[in-house]
Amino acid sequence: MSDEPQQHDEGVPDGPGAPDSGTSPSESQPPKKPKRPKRKGWRRAFPTWRMSLATVTGLLLLLIAGFVTGYLLVDIPPANAAATAQSNVYLYADGSQLARDGDINRENVDLAQIPKTVQRTVLAAEDRDFYSESAVDPQAMIRAGWNTVTGKGKQSGSTITQQYVKNYYLGQEQTVTRKVKEFFIAIKLDREETKDGILEGYLNTSYFGRNAYGIQAAAQAYYGIDVQDLNTAQGAYLAALLNAPSAYDVVAHPENKVAAQARWNYVLDGMVKEKWLTPADRARMTFPTPREDRGSTGLSGQRGYLVQAVKDYLTEHEIIDEDALNSGGGYRITTTLQKDKQDAFVKAVDDQLMSDIDKEARKADRNVRAGGVSIDPATGKVLAMYGGIDYTKQYVNNATRRDYQVGSTFKPFVFTSAVQNGSVTQDGRPITPNTMYDGTDRRPVQGWSGPRYAPENEDNVTYGPITVRTATDKSVNAVYAQMAVDVGPAKVKSTAVDLGLPKSTPDLQPYPSIALGTATASVLDMAEAYATLANHGKHGTYTLVADVTKDGKEVELPKQAMKRVVSREAADTTTSILQSVVDGGTGTAAQAANRPAAGKTGTAEEDKAAWFAGYTPDLATVVAVMGQDPVTGVQTPLYEALGQPRINGGGYPAQIWAQFTRTALKGSDPKDFDLRLQDGADEQDIPTGDGSESPSTQEPGNGDTTGGTPSQGAPQGQTQGQTGGTGTPTTGGTESPGPGGTGGDGGTGDTGGTGGDGGTGGTGGAADGGTADGGTTGGTPGGTTGGTTGGDATGGGADGGTTAGPGRTTNNVLRRGPGGQ
Repeated sequence: MSDEPQQHDEGVPDGPGAPDSGTSPSESQPPKKPKRPKRKGWRRAFPTWRMSLATVTGLLLLLIAGFVTGYLLVDIPPANAAATAQSNVYLYADGSQLARDGDINRENVDLAQIPKTVQRTVLAAEDRDFYSESAVDPQAMIRAGWNTVTGKGKQSGSTITQQYVKNYYLGQEQTVTRKVKEFFIAIKLDREETKDGILEGYLNTSYFGRNAYGIQAAAQAYYGIDVQDLNTAQGAYLAALLNAPSAYDVVAHPENKVAAQARWNYVLDGMVKEKWLTPADRARMTFPTPREDRGSTGLSGQRGYLVQAVKDYLTEHEIIDEDALNSGGGYRITTTLQKDKQDAFVKAVDDQLMSDIDKEARKADRNVRAGGVSIDPATGKVLAMYGGIDYTKQYVNNATRRDYQVGSTFKPFVFTSAVQNGSVTQDGRPITPNTMYDGTDRRPVQGWSGPRYAPENEDNVTYGPITVRTATDKSVNAVYAQMAVDVGPAKVKSTAVDLGLPKSTPDLQPYPSIALGTATASVLDMAEAYATLANHGKHGTYTLVADVTKDGKEVELPKQAMKRVVSREAADTTTSILQSVVDGGTGTAAQAANRPAAGKTGTAEEDKAAWFAGYTPDLATVVAVMGQDPVTGVQTPLYEALGQPRINGGGYPAQIWAQFTRTALKGSDPKDFDLRLQDGADEQDIPTGDGSESPSTQEPGNGDTTGGTPSQGAPQGQTQGQTGGTGTPTTGGTESPGPGGTGGDGGTGDTGGTGGDGGTGGTGGAADGGTADGGTTGGTPGGTTGGTTGGDATGGGADGGTTAGPGRTTNNVLRRGPGGQ
């Protein structure tokens, strides 16, 4: 057989019947490539590596093209000169002008004039790698963007070069377009300008607060010196301000001092880390508290306080960026403030407080300050605000500062929380206005798992068994500390926040002491919370701004919506006991408003502040009188101020409140409170005698009883005096006693401990009103224990003294005298 391959005729198929070709199929045709198996299951959802590579390559090419295009198209623009800056105009609610600001306070200096250590404080605060890094930091920008998107707070992620571009060439608007321009201009500027030149420009254009643009203006505004005289500690504080100019002004916002000091420490510690400062020099530095702002004369009087409060509102609610508001200007801001009410507030403070100040005769008078806020409960609008005597003389706004204890004005929040949460006493009794508590001075609270806590009552007065209503009238610490434990301090805090206090309120801690007002909320915060009570438990976040426009365009404002935060019963029942405070408790001076009113007095620790917080159905107002040294800024007690041994909330604050409220509501018809009370609010509570409460005896002569329980016949537990015979009724047990009466129904007695002059027996004779029941052992005016529960049926006042008479309480069980209701 030939080795040559055989030829086949075309069309003749190979097959079983065909002649053998002598070759195998593998020799006649190349092998076929096996097909790639199809991607199945979850793999089909992901691109192949080829597709991924192509996508990434395409994106890189697009980015490169975009970068090149942007770099070529975006030029460095002319500087946004200060001459283009506009003023912001602030208007009252009626459209009349309140104030105008916006004058640029700037004085440029050469970098050589700025001490090297001060330059480095700014680098440590804002951009430690400024001299070695590029003009932009993409990693920081991505990180800042991610933190903003994920809710970790807005961060700029900008280098000093980028910040300078924003300050000097662009505006403060937060837009993508501006950020893109900033990115490319920064890159170009970094190629065309020296690092020193950029740093100099940055230090001359940055905003430091107090209307100070540039570090020279800041040195003058905060320390009254030129920039070349700044030391490192002062420079570090100014550098810290760049992060939050207004918030870190520890004079304007003393409540933020801890945060400002933390930022100051961060700056100095950064300098040590970068070896720009030795640890020894760092250790010797103390925080350089700045001086008070002198203020612009155009913002004298109340104008400066109001403008600053409006600015804080706009920036804190992220309506307008602080830099945009202060540098660009051009905003027309209509406030909620009503000029007639604003004027009325100033006049009330002048008439009731400032007219009594004599700084020459009394040194303590130099320390007296006042703050006040009035809110419409139905809308949450701030209608008037008193910040101080003059913004150019007292820079700190006393209406918005958060560094004075609110004292007993906090107590109503404890009771509101008790009703809201359906709380009960340690022995299981529901907490209502008539629930009995032990008002013994320094009584340790029961049911508290923390350290022993036994608060003092004011002046160490002991009341013994006393109702919640009367404890509110007399502001009894022992009762309210125990009530806070019964409710749960954490629940009390939650209710206070719901009513309107910020969660971040300093010293708002879930301990029994919360009831005594250790928190340092502002007057504005307290007015917001009391407005919620006046509005039957519906809360609307306060607002100072009604409308904002720029260049004719509306700026969006937060929606104002009322939300129920506590039940109507909880709010209204609190209102009912606060009415009692005005009617016959510590707030009787508020009656001069000639309106149905509810309110509460308060005193800060060591009498450093006195408060009155109150409301009518249509106006909630809080007033505080504070003590502060005008030179050192240290809080001071108000002892001997205004010629008074001490100042309490029922004095000057309540008097200011009454005059303002009377004038502000003049021309409108008085409204009564429409209250819906909790179940059992009108029922007298009888303690079960579980041993947790024990009566004690008050020393005579101070106008307060120890038994402390209300007259059994008095409506709603009020402390009303005996009306029989010739005795003069007393209210609250603090007025002068009557001569004892002629007998009659002695059942009502007097909770305040004054009663009749039982020692003489009046006309009732010795058998009923004389020495037999009210004799020498308890015959001092006011009696002691017996008069708290009703006297003998025919007695002239209360059963006497320390001996067990018909009105004596024994073993914590209230025992009524023969005349008790």
